[in-house]
Amino acid sequence: MTMNVNYSIIFVSDMTRSVAFYRDVLGLPLRFETPHWTEFATGGATLALHASDEPAVTGEPGREAPGSCRPGFSVPDLDAFHQTMLSRGVTCLQTPKNVFGAQIAQYVDPDGLALSVSQERT
Repeated sequence: MTMNVNYSIIFVSDMTRSVAFYRDVLGLPLRFETPHWTEFATGGATLALHASDEPAVTGEPGREAPGSCRPGFSVPDLDAFHQTMLSRGVTCLQTPKNVFGAQIAQYVDPDGLALSVSQERT
């Protein structure tokens, strides 16, 4: 039996701000948006944002609390993506580096959630 990831939900404190980040800063295609639930088409699994009144995710990289999430994205050119994120003022936790045979970087979304971004393997 094969299991595939169908969707991932990120709980956010400010839907408008988070939609702007994932759509305009990261460049994910918006599928639809509501005040409480938004979905992005990612070419595979759906990335969903869910409004939450709970405190934002906090913590240091590598010490994630149980129940937290770290979405992973892939891009064709991580160095170019990294420069774009820096020019847009996105906080970078880890500059692009080789980890286990892949080039990976980490950034922070508006609620403090760490995002991993890797270069597509050829």
